[in-house]
Amino acid sequence: MGCGTSIATEPQGNPTFKTPTCPLAMKAAILIQGWYRRYMARLEMRRRYTWNIFQSIEYAGEQDQLQLSGFFSFMLDNFTHLSSSGPDLISQLLEPVVDPWLGRDTGDQLIPVSESYSGPRISFPLSVSDTNTLLTAFKERQTLHARYALQLLWETKKLLKQMPNIVHMSTSYAKEITICGDLHGHLDDLLLIFYKNGLPSADTPYVFNGDFVDRGKQSMEVVLILFAYLLLYPNHMHLNRGNHEDYIMNLRYGFTKEVMQKYKTHGREILQLFQDVFSLLPVATVIDSKVLIVHGGISDQTDLDFLNSIERHKVKSVLRLPRHSLEQLDLSRPYKQATNLRSADSPRPGSSRSRRRGPRTPTKRKRGLSHQDSASSSSSSSSSLCSPRTPSCLSPRPCSLSPSVPFSADVLHVPFLDSLSSLPPPSPPRVEQEWKQMVDVLWSDPKPQEGCSPNTFRGGGCYYGPDVTQRLLLHHGYQLLIRSHECKQEGYEICHGGNVITIFSASNYYEEGSNRGAYVKLGPDLVPRFYQYQVSRTTRKLTLTQRVRAAEGSALRALQEKLFSHRSELLTGFLQYDHNNTGCVSVSEWAQVLETVLRLDLPWRTLRPHLAHLAPDGSVDYPSCFHYMGPGPQLPQVSRPVTPNLAETVVRYRTDLEIIFNIIDKDHSGLISPDEFRHTWRLFSAHLGVALDDGAIDDLARSIDFNKDGSIDFTEFLEAFRVVHKLDKKDH
Repeated sequence: MGCGTSIATEPQGNPTFKTPTCPLAMKAAILIQGWYRRYMARLEMRRRYTWNIFQSIEYAGEQDQLQLSGFFSFMLDNFTHLSSSGPDLISQLLEPVVDPWLGRDTGDQLIPVSESYSGPRISFPLSVSDTNTLLTAFKERQTLHARYALQLLWETKKLLKQMPNIVHMSTSYAKEITICGDLHGHLDDLLLIFYKNGLPSADTPYVFNGDFVDRGKQSMEVVLILFAYLLLYPNHMHLNRGNHEDYIMNLRYGFTKEVMQKYKTHGREILQLFQDVFSLLPVATVIDSKVLIVHGGISDQTDLDFLNSIERHKVKSVLRLPRHSLEQLDLSRPYKQATNLRSADSPRPGSSRSRRRGPRTPTKRKRGLSHQDSASSSSSSSSSLCSPRTPSCLSPRPCSLSPSVPFSADVLHVPFLDSLSSLPPPSPPRVEQEWKQMVDVLWSDPKPQEGCSPNTFRGGGCYYGPDVTQRLLLHHGYQLLIRSHECKQEGYEICHGGNVITIFSASNYYEEGSNRGAYVKLGPDLVPRFYQYQVSRTTRKLTLTQRVRAAEGSALRALQEKLFSHRSELLTGFLQYDHNNTGCVSVSEWAQVLETVLRLDLPWRTLRPHLAHLAPDGSVDYPSCFHYMGPGPQLPQVSRPVTPNLAETVVRYRTDLEIIFNIIDKDHSGLISPDEFRHTWRLFSAHLGVALDDGAIDDLARSIDFNKDGSIDFTEFLEAFRVVHKLDKKDH
């Protein structure tokens, strides 16, 4: 008896029954077993490299965000007013703002709720019926009225002001405490957690460990539900800040756009209030004085006592170094020293090439954005977004510079987001020390090697080894560190000898079926118990092979887009080996060029059949790398063709441009003036150090003013430079 069990019994009525012992049958069984094992091994290999592609591109996108944040600072210094009507939205979003609800206890009379409004209605102080109303409404895809959203945010802000930086919880008041990781706007995952584990209450306390918003399409609903339960059960519902609770990150990863689309009239006020609320979120939670919970991790300079004393509300965004620190930096000197150096190969975090670093002291960090159109927006350690941490004379690894684009030392360089550097400051001011501590706990990742090193692959924080973890745990008497920040295929991962747990709660993060979500529960014994799940509407009907194939196809399409957006520099690299211009290079040379340019640390030889064709002699036909992709429909009425340099730049930085144009478009009409377009694009190209013809930009601005009304529809402009998969075009 029992589910899934079988009992071997000997036949009763046939005493002459014998088990066949035919050698041929045994050989057949062994062959089938061998075939099956090989098949499963190949499937697992495909699953792993698919995962590596997704993760590498994700981290490359975070480096893109660092460069974009640098451009915002550049615009603040060089383009403070887009028109004579007053400060632009960039300044309003990036500079400290006056809370529109400051000093007001209620907003009942400020924003009327029309009788035609059919969404949820809530009252304050919140009750269980109010939270149930929100849950039901959000399940039905209803939107909370701006008045109630602002009220909820204002009440949350008042509560968070009273909370310490590090919150302490105890299991003595509940049987178990549930810790959840990143949700990233996945409302279905949040609802499934509540369904499986129970709604937040005094008997079911929760800790949500940051990254509630961005990437997903229902970030607003997720964060409002969490804030509502925080107000309802302030002693049993705790929220840590993540690296995406940051208004500059929100500009790139979707939360800002989502809010403005759902609240066209009051979206700006809501976003400004979110700035304050996010900055007031606690940065850590401690359970029973034994378990530390932070979003990213720690460094060898993490000081929890100091962290608990900082004024966290002043750190609106860790992507912006304190202004006075920027003024103290000599930003051009490192690049003047590095102009004659070529880029060097850099290790991927956790790889065998990773370089160990010894203990560090608090230092001032310097980071430059390399100035070349050949700089990879998806590179690891010495690309345009995450160039080496120190100048060439101070670092064993030279800065990455393009041989094809002239260097410009007049461009703003944004410092690294790690707390590691070999340039000791005389005495860093307190505000910079606070900033460094926040960066480390929000952005850092664990690594298997000992020591602490810059998190160059992600672009922020550091990599901390098991010795760093052990030292901090022993110092404070802790026995476990729980963090999030990294997607794991099974939803969780245990490392550093069981001292570190990574928990990630957004299932299907990269692609449908790509990963499970998980949460962990701790009882009085502090033994972690993991619970996995996967929100899936389609994958239950698919076989394992079909799920792997679907995820693999999505990852390869994303990788092919990367190849296309770096076409010029890849071709330049191939031609260094193809002296006779045959269009072919060896497999090893092909892989070397891809790794040098893209710096994704992927198994290029394994991926070669999916990315390029072989010539009859066994060499790689490298032009075939770009046969899978093509540009979108070109803009009409262009008096001269768009240069490849401009086209590839637009393709590569399409997401950044879309964010910038959406900020400039104050009324969200989709239109900006040609002068705004020209000025912004010139600043953007100057900031990147991309050599673009001003005449081409002017011609492009004129050409996309289709109806000659003095306005540019930049949505159509960006669509014209969208990378198109040729196979997809054939299907339509």
